[in-house]
Amino acid sequence: MTLHDIHEAKKRIEGVVVKTPFSFAPVLSKMSGANVYLKKENLQMTGAFKLRGAFSCISALDKDKRAKGVIAASAGNHAQGVAFSAQYFDTNAVIVMPESTPLTKVNGVRNFGAEVILHGTNYDEAYAFATGYAQKEKLFFVHPFEDEEVIAGQGTVALEIFEQLEDKSLDIILIPVGGGGLISGMARAIKTLHPTIKIIGVSALGAPALKKSFDLKSAVDSTSVRTIADGIAVRDTSTKTLNMMLEDVDEMICVDDEEIANAILFLLERQKLVVEGAGAVGVAALMHNKLQDIENKNIAIVLSGGNVDVTLLNVIIEKGLIKSARKMKLTVTLIDKPGSLEKLTSLLRELSANIVHIAYDRTSINLDYGDANVTIDLETKGVEHQKQIRELLASHGYLSPKSL
Repeated sequence: MTLHDIHEAKKRIEGVVVKTPFSFAPVLSKMSGANVYLKKENLQMTGAFKLRGAFSCISALDKDKRAKGVIAASAGNHAQGVAFSAQYFDTNAVIVMPESTPLTKVNGVRNFGAEVILHGTNYDEAYAFATGYAQKEKLFFVHPFEDEEVIAGQGTVALEIFEQLEDKSLDIILIPVGGGGLISGMARAIKTLHPTIKIIGVSALGAPALKKSFDLKSAVDSTSVRTIADGIAVRDTSTKTLNMMLEDVDEMICVDDEEIANAILFLLERQKLVVEGAGAVGVAALMHNKLQDIENKNIAIVLSGGNVDVTLLNVIIEKGLIKSARKMKLTVTLIDKPGSLEKLTSLLRELSANIVHIAYDRTSINLDYGDANVTIDLETKGVEHQKQIRELLASHGYLSPKSL
């Protein structure tokens, strides 16, 4: 695949795929000491860069082949890209998705008129089913990362970045890695046009196959995958994308789920951007010091998608508030009689601790008769505020000094 192929893909997707924003990130820049820019593919029409590759591939099919219908296997973002593209060309689409796919992504696919089949525990099991189904039903299989027209479409992200740079230059580009389609296409364009730019792929620690393969320079598969970054939770290594990466990519790094969750919350709270786990790995790498020698460097980070499951997002927000000492949970034992709870809450009022939830339990077998456990969720103002709350409760006998 050449730069010419990527330019041809750009022509095919013109006017359909959104040219997403590429903008300076002042808070991340101040935190890291680098000049950080975000390519916001989370704002793409279907919520992810995958629309580029899917539309590039389906638009390149001859009319007869396209009329028979298409099929894809995907955890969600490629699925929506294929479904949208099939609807655009008025052809049928079947999407095979893992059974654990978030409902928001399943509904997103169905909203574009595609038939959804839920099969398997991960992408690779869904893929195996989909390829067999494609042969049986004579459908064209749109591979999420091994098809050259797909890879060329993903490479258009790099062309857009260069158009949007104006008079700036880049030193490093961070790109999320799952199956390797995005980084393969982008890296081919980058190294052809600006070979001195360092390309770093970022994968999830819970889906390490392509990172291990890149380091070993030979394809190895994982036995299983487990990560909140479901968009890059790929178990098996693609030799096609691996070989392209070995030609053009400079480095691969990993981030774990805790780091990814921190990045999702940071982007939501400080950048006002909803980004899914796969899309946040580059920011996670920057926030958690995975990069060396970046002082004053110009760094671009691709936010590859924004289709995060709202249930997961809620958990990330709640955990983030607890970790940052803006929320705390307390369980205390009271004498189960009128006025006991009022006395406790009046103490909390003294320190302006806002109660957001109370659970009252008098039936636990671990309680003495006549006692009750009260579990309270509080909004707090930081570590020092929480320390004051614990000390006050301990001074009134609600908490043991050892628990402080």
